[in-house]
Amino acid sequence: MYFCSMSEPKRYTITAALPYANGPLHIGHLAGAYIAADIYARYLRLQGKDVIFVCGSDEHGAAITIKAKKENTTPKEIVDKYHAIIRKSFEDFGISFDIYHRTSEPVHYETSQEFFRILNDKNAFEVIESEQYFDEEAKQFLADRYIIGTCPKCGNENAYGDQCEKCGSSLNPTDLINPKSTISGSAPVLKKTKHWFLKLDEQQEGIKKWLEETSEKNNWKAHVIGQCKSWINDGLRPRAMTRDLDWGIPVPPEIDGSEGKVLYVWLDAPIGYISATKQLFKEKANNKTEFSYNHRDFGNVNEEDWKKYWKINNDENDKTELIHFIGKDNIVFHCITFPAILKATEQYILPDNVPANEFMNLEGDKISTSRNWAVWLHEYLQDFPGREDELRYTLIANMPENKDSEFTWQDFQNRVNSELGNNLGNFVKRVSDLLHKFYDGVVPEYYGSQTTEFDADAIMNIQSIKTEYENSIDSYRFKDALFKCMEISSLGNKYLQDTEPWKVIKVDINRVAQIMNIAVSFVDVLSDLLKPLLPKTSKKIDNIFNIVVNNGYQFIPSGTKINQSQILFPKIEDEQVQAQIEKLNKSKAQQAQQISPVVEMTNALQPAKPEITYDDFSKLDIRTGKIIEAEKVPKADKLLKLLVDIGIEQRTIVSGIAEHFSPEEIVGKEVSVLINLAPRKLRGIESNGMILMAEDANGKLYFVNADGVSAGNIIK
Repeated sequence: MYFCSMSEPKRYTITAALPYANGPLHIGHLAGAYIAADIYARYLRLQGKDVIFVCGSDEHGAAITIKAKKENTTPKEIVDKYHAIIRKSFEDFGISFDIYHRTSEPVHYETSQEFFRILNDKNAFEVIESEQYFDEEAKQFLADRYIIGTCPKCGNENAYGDQCEKCGSSLNPTDLINPKSTISGSAPVLKKTKHWFLKLDEQQEGIKKWLEETSEKNNWKAHVIGQCKSWINDGLRPRAMTRDLDWGIPVPPEIDGSEGKVLYVWLDAPIGYISATKQLFKEKANNKTEFSYNHRDFGNVNEEDWKKYWKINNDENDKTELIHFIGKDNIVFHCITFPAILKATEQYILPDNVPANEFMNLEGDKISTSRNWAVWLHEYLQDFPGREDELRYTLIANMPENKDSEFTWQDFQNRVNSELGNNLGNFVKRVSDLLHKFYDGVVPEYYGSQTTEFDADAIMNIQSIKTEYENSIDSYRFKDALFKCMEISSLGNKYLQDTEPWKVIKVDINRVAQIMNIAVSFVDVLSDLLKPLLPKTSKKIDNIFNIVVNNGYQFIPSGTKINQSQILFPKIEDEQVQAQIEKLNKSKAQQAQQISPVVEMTNALQPAKPEITYDDFSKLDIRTGKIIEAEKVPKADKLLKLLVDIGIEQRTIVSGIAEHFSPEEIVGKEVSVLINLAPRKLRGIESNGMILMAEDANGKLYFVNADGVSAGNIIK
C-alpha cells in the first residue's frame, strides 16, 4: 500500500458516465468507462485516500422517449425497468460505486433546477427565438435525438441532431443535411420557438485557457485534447439548454416562458454527479442505504459534507481533485459544456482530468444495441457465473485507452486459459502445493541462509515492477498495470524453475524454507497489486494464503497456515466459446429479417394496363432475392445502389427508392427481382435488374417479397 504526501489533493471525486436507462449494459460500456473508474477508485482507497466514487442512471432525454414509443409504454416504466437491470449488473460484476443514484429522484430535480436558477441569475443564458424542427405528422417539436441526417463534416448519413457518433462533432439539428424525423420518417419543417442558450461563445477564452493549463499540467490523453481543440478552434457558439419535451426536469416555473420547457439532458445529466453526492452524504449522515452501494464506512459525516467534494475552496491544503471517466463520445460535454456550466456558477471546481477511453468493437464489427450486436453483461453473468474477473481481465487487457480495440470470444478463451490459467493461476497453485508438500501447508521460518543471485534478482525485480505498476495507474494506463502483475507471476514461475526447491529439499531444508518465503512474497505482492484490477481473484488468493492486513500493509508471516490450493481459473471450453459466437450470429440473422422492407413498383389504385399473353409474361424472369448492401448514389437524391443476392449470383441494381428508404434500413430485406431486364447505366453505374415495389394511394412504397423463401427461387 502507498500513502499520499501533503502535496497531493486531500480528497478525490471520481465519476463514471451515467448510463442511459433505456437498455442493459454491454462490454463496450465496461471497457469504455466503468472498469477504468473502478480500478482508479479502488487504487486510491487502498492508499488510504479520501475518495468518493459516484454514478447513477441517466433517466431523461430523447433516447428514453424513443425507447418508450418503440415498446408502446411510458418513459417511467422504461427507466424503472432498466435502472434495476443496470444497477444489479454493476453490483453483480463488482463495480465499487459509493452510490448508484437516479436522475428521476427529487434531490436531482431540486439540484438541477437550482443550477438553472443560478445560471439564469448570473446572466449565463440568452433567451433566443429560433426555428426548430417540427414534425407535422407527430405534431411535436423534435429533440436532437429525434432527428437523423447527414453530418456536414464527415458525411455520416446517420448523424443525430446533437452529435455525429462517427466523427465526434457536436451538431445542432439545423446543421444536418437531409434531416428526417425518427418518429414519422418524414422531413421535418422549421417552426419558431424560444429556448435558453448557454453563452458558450462568451466563455471561449476562459475555457480555452483552463483547458490548455489543466491538460498540460495533468498530462491529458492526446485524443481528448485533440477533440477539445477541434471544438475550440471551430469557435464555441451558444447552445440551447432547454427542450420542448414532456419528459424531463421542468424549467423552474417562476421563470417567464418556462411552460412546456424541460432542461436539456446535457445540462441535467452531469449535474447527476452532484445530486448523487448529496444523496450519498444524506444517507451516510442518517445511517441509510437506499442508494449507497458498497456500504463503506465514512465515519462521522453530516449532510453538508458533500460540498467538500464539489465546491471551490481557496485553501491550498484542502483541495479536491475531480476526475471524469467516460467514453470518447462524451468528451466535449465533459471537457467543454459541463465545465462551462460549473465555471459560470462561480461556485464549483472544474475537472482535473478526463481520461476518456475510445470504443471497443466486437468480433470485427461495431457494437450496436439496435442490432443486438453486443455481449450483454447480465447475460454473461448468467452464462459464466462466478467468472467476473475473467471478463474483467480480458477487457482490461484490450482496454481502448488510446485507440479503438476489439473483443473476440477466441481471445477471451486464450487469455483465460493461457495468461490467467497457465501463468497466474498456475503460480499461485504451485506455491500453495509446494508448501503443503514440504511443510504441511505452513509458511516455514529460515535462518541465515545466504542470498543467492536468483534471490537478489527476484527481490530487485519485484520492487522495480511495483514502481512501474504505480506509475501506470497514476497515469491511467491500466492495461500496462495489469501486464505488470502478470510479469510478477511470470517471474515467480521462473524463480521456482531456477531454484528447483523440489530438488534442493533433499540436501538443504533451510535453503528451501528461504526459497518458499521468497515465493510467498511474490504471492503477497501479486494479491496486493491485483486488488484494484482483479478484486475477486485477489480475495481468493487472500483466503488461500490467510493474508494479514495491519495498518494498511499486508503480509504473510512465517507460521501462517495456508489453505489447500484451488484452480483459480478453470478452462474455458471450445463449446462455451462456440455457443457465444452462435448467439451473436443468431442475433445478426434475426436482425436482418426484421429490418424494414424495400421495393420498386406501381400504384395498385391506378387503372389496369392493357392485357398481355402468357407468352409475354413467361419472358419475365422474376426471382426472390435479398439485399446484401445498400448505399446512396452520390449527387442523386432518388437513387440507391444495391448489392442483391439472387441465388445464382450477386448483382448490382440501382433503384429509385432513396426518398422512401435509408440504406441501413433495407439491408437484409427479402425482395423480388426482375433479373432479365436489359442492363442500364444510371449515374455511371450499370444496373442489372429491377427490384419490384408496390405503391399505395399515398405514394408510399412497399417491397414485394415471399416471406421465408431463400434467395434464387423463381416466382411464377
